[in-house]
Amino acid sequence: MDVYLLVKWLHIVSSTVLFGFGAGTAWYLWNAHLTGDAALIAKVGRMVVTADWIFTGTSGIVQPASGISLVRLAGYSWTEPWLVATYVLYLLAFGCWAPVVWLQIKAQRLAQKAADRGELLGADYRKTMRLWFALGWPAFLGLMVVFWLMVAKPPLW
Repeated sequence: MDVYLLVKWLHIVSSTVLFGFGAGTAWYLWNAHLTGDAALIAKVGRMVVTADWIFTGTSGIVQPASGISLVRLAGYSWTEPWLVATYVLYLLAFGCWAPVVWLQIKAQRLAQKAADRGELLGADYRKTMRLWFALGWPAFLGLMVVFWLMVAKPPLW
């Protein structure tokens, strides 16, 4: 079996899981949030946090590991412009994702607290979700560009 093709396959599958679960969990949490139903938000939030740790987190580790292997196996220079741009964008996405997970946990707990008390969602919850939403976009767009860079490998400079 060709090691390069095996690692490339793993890299493609893990990037699909990373992006797909990231977008999917964000979709479900945002739509639960739009209902304003604290109990529903708490329930969906628990599933989203679990899925993010299992799938997004795991694939987020596999991505750089398989990427490093591919660079070595293919003989690319570590300083290829498209690779340097990829490193920066991946770090940006990770830098946004890490606090997003913490914010999801916080939002879920605030929603659970409101549901348990029979109260409406408070200002702290709304502020948490605004920040969660704002941090999600750079991560999403950054990974979209990373996908393009991996496929096109353009001469950037």
